[in-house]
Amino acid sequence: MDRARVGLKDVARLAGVSVKTVSNVVNDYVHVTPATRARVTAAIKELNYRPNLSARNLRQGRTGIIALAVPELDIPYFAELARLVIAAAEERGLTVLIDQTGGVREREQLVAENFRAHLIDGVIFSPLALTPEDLAARMDDTPMVLLGERVYEGPADHVVLDNVAAAREATLHLAGLGRRRVAAIGAQDDVAAETSRLRLTGYLDALTTAGLPADDRLIVPVEDYHRADGAQAMATLLDSGAASDAVFCFNDLLALGALRTLLERGFAVPDDVALAGFDDIEDGRYATPTLTTISPDKAGIAGRAVELLADRIAGGSKVAAREVRVGHQLEVRESTRGRHA
Repeated sequence: MDRARVGLKDVARLAGVSVKTVSNVVNDYVHVTPATRARVTAAIKELNYRPNLSARNLRQGRTGIIALAVPELDIPYFAELARLVIAAAEERGLTVLIDQTGGVREREQLVAENFRAHLIDGVIFSPLALTPEDLAARMDDTPMVLLGERVYEGPADHVVLDNVAAAREATLHLAGLGRRRVAAIGAQDDVAAETSRLRLTGYLDALTTAGLPADDRLIVPVEDYHRADGAQAMATLLDSGAASDAVFCFNDLLALGALRTLLERGFAVPDDVALAGFDDIEDGRYATPTLTTISPDKAGIAGRAVELLADRIAGGSKVAAREVRVGHQLEVRESTRGRHA
């Protein structure tokens, strides 16, 4: 049968059910028995039926497009997250529009107030500069799911990672290797630097747990979270004379920059200095040595964010704002265990 001509009636006839039942299965309506769903799904596959998403969206007053707004696409973490969001959205028949805010408050306010309301049905948003007060004052009612570390009391669902626990685990790993002078690269004083504050808290908590003193000379600030910042911060640490035998970097780009400086200065990693990062970007798996890092459940972040947003778009606006926490794990690689461990 010509796929272009296959309709709900054809699927219903083959499956032996009503057109309404086929519609319920196509739209993922929950109250369909497993046996009926299986028959309909088999008929859809046999006939190679494809729903007319454009027509359906038009009937429902939707575009079938969602937005993902992130600070920087040239940071691999956000690029990898965008790929996963696109994949999760495709499973629901949604197209993703990508927006880059640069972490600039004015651009983030445009996203929060949905200046593209005529184009999209909802937005997944990772803000850096906006305050809880900014979001509380939001007038737009377009569905929104927030990503990131800030605690926002409404008005949107929120997918978060426990940065304190993750940073604590990375630092305790370094201390557990017998390293007694564990430095931290990534501190920031900016009002919007919540990621930095949470990871610094986890680092300091771990030092206390391990019975190690906190030394301000071992906490090196950075302006941004790029490779060059990590390289410069590592140089600053080495030039300061504050001896360190391990370094926890607040993201993998900082760690890769720090690694380059250590190798240029003649230090062996991990023999002289053990090194750990955060984000588990692909670059770290191919560095020499490979990079020990905190690996957030990025697929979980993307999947849950799309799920929450799709639920809001489908009419779940009466449900109170939800916070979903995703997991992480420590990936131990050569930069702390050595090549032959």
